[in-house]
Formats: sequence, C-alpha cells, structure tokens
Amino acid sequence: MGTTDRRRPYLRIADDIRREIAAGRYAVGEQLPVARELADKYGVAMMTIGNALAVLRDEGLIETRQGTGSFVLRASSEEAAQPAAPEGSGEEHSEEFRLLSQQLQEIREHVKKLGFRLDELDARTRPDRPEQ
Repeated sequence: MGTTDRRRPYLRIADDIRREIAAGRYAVGEQLPVARELADKYGVAMMTIGNALAVLRDEGLIETRQGTGSFVLRASSEEAAQPAAPEGSGEEHSEEFRLLSQQLQEIREHVKKLGFRLDELDARTRPDRPEQ
C-alpha cells in the first residue's frame, strides 16, 4: 500500500464527507447518499461506512433518521470548533491555527473511538460474561 494516511478507513471517510459538506457538495438539510452507495464509492464494508457516519453524528454534523437516511445538519464541524473573530475586526485565524484545530479535532475523534473499542474489549473479556 502506498498510502501515507495511516488512520482507520472510517476516519478517512468521515474526513472526506466532512470536507464535501464544508465545500457545499451536500447542503444543510440535504440527504447523503445511502450507506450502500458510500460503501461502493469507497470500496469498504457497510460497517466501515456506519462507523464513519457515527463520527459525523457524534460531531452533530449529520443526523440519521430510521428508514430515510442521513441528513446534513450544519455546514462544518470546524466552524463550530473555532472561536469566531469579532465582526469587523478584520482578524482571521492563521493557516497554522486552522491546521492545529483540525489536528486537535482528529485527536478527539481517535480518543473517542479508542474509548469505544476499550469498552467493547472490556465487555468481551469480562469473566462474568455468560457463555455463548
């Protein structure tokens, strides 16, 4: 594999969908493609797409409605994470600030997912778990 992005596929897919939403490819209120289409597009299993959509749901970027699909709630998670400069101040965040903010968001996602994985492992290895 020649890829330099060593993150889990669902995190890369979540980032890609997040970028598409921020770029206006999917507008607020618009439905995302169904999971099967996304799985085909990215060449991954449905579970991977489910995990990617869960990341975006956890961020409040999308909502999933049973039987109807996933819909965009807001334009970008980075916008909500960054403090706004006072209007009319002419002050903008530097590129370095934006990169650090994005990296911090990715670290938060990783920590949250690691927590879920630890909980799953704990549940599987707990001695009081009934035999199946």
